[in-house]
Amino acid sequence: MKTYKFLFSGKWVGYFALALVFAVACVALGNWQMNRRNAVVANITKIQQNYAGTIVDYKDVAGNFQALDPAKEWTQVRMRGTYQTADQRIVRNRPLNGAPGYEVLVPLKLDNGDTVIIDRGWLPIGNKRAGHPDVVPQPESGVVTVVARLKPAEPQLDRGAPAGQLASIELKDYAAQLDYPIKTGAYGQLATENPAAAGNPVPFPAPSIDEGSHLSYAMQWIAFGILAFVGFGYAARMQRRNDDFDALDAAESGVPVEELYGRGSAFHPRRHPKVRKPGARPTAEEAEDALLDSQGF
Repeated sequence: MKTYKFLFSGKWVGYFALALVFAVACVALGNWQMNRRNAVVANITKIQQNYAGTIVDYKDVAGNFQALDPAKEWTQVRMRGTYQTADQRIVRNRPLNGAPGYEVLVPLKLDNGDTVIIDRGWLPIGNKRAGHPDVVPQPESGVVTVVARLKPAEPQLDRGAPAGQLASIELKDYAAQLDYPIKTGAYGQLATENPAAAGNPVPFPAPSIDEGSHLSYAMQWIAFGILAFVGFGYAARMQRRNDDFDALDAAESGVPVEELYGRGSAFHPRRHPKVRKPGARPTAEEAEDALLDSQGF
C-alpha cells in the first residue's frame, strides 16, 4: 500500500500553499469583523452609560464643548441661558427615518457668558418654498434651562448652502458667521427645556444599540478558513485511496500502475479506463462479470 509521501510533491505542496493563503485571508477578514464588532460594542456601552445617565452641570464638562472627550458623547448637560434666535441656522440634507428634512441650530448664551450651539430637532422638507421648511418653531424668548446631550462637531462638506442655512454642523463655519464667539468642539442635542416652547421640532430618536451581524460574519470567515484545511485533508485521503486501488489493480493484472491508469490519476479510482496486458489472465472480478454476462444478468 502507498503512503502519503505524495504530499511532498510539488503539486500537493502548491495545493497546501493555496489552502494556507485562503485560510490566512479568512482569519484576517474574521479579525476585521471582530474589530468592527468591538468598536460597535464599545459605542453601545457608551450610549447606555451616557444617554440616560446622570445629568451634569455645564461647569463640570465645559471643556468638552471646546474639545470633546469621545467618552463623554451623549452625556446629558444642564445649562441655563437665553436663545439667540436671530442667529439660528437650518442644516440641510438631514434625513430622519428615511425622510428628507432639516435640523434647527440655535446659539444658547449661558449665564456665565459662554455660548454653545443647541440642535433643537428635525423638520420635514417644506411644500411652500423649495429648499426651506414651511415653519421653524421658535423657543421661549426668556431665560431657559436646557438639558442637552453632547455631540461632536461635524466635518466640513465640499458644498455650499443658501443664506441662513448650513451644509453640516461644522461649528467653525457657523462661528465665522457670528459676531461673538461660540464653542466649536461640540454642540448639544436637545433633550428638554424649561419653560418649554409652544411648539418644537421633531425630537431625535434614541441612538441604535443594535450590535449588527459582525460576530456571525467573523465566525463564518473563521469557519471558511478551517474548511480550507478540511478540504485539503479530504482530497489527500481520496488520493491515498486512489493510490491503494491502483496498486491493488496493478498487482492483480501484472501491469505497472503508470500503464494501467496513467500518471497523475484523479481522485476517483475508476476515472481512467483499465488496460489489460496482452495475454494476462483475467482478474477474479472480471471472471465474475463474464459469468454474469453469460447468464444474462
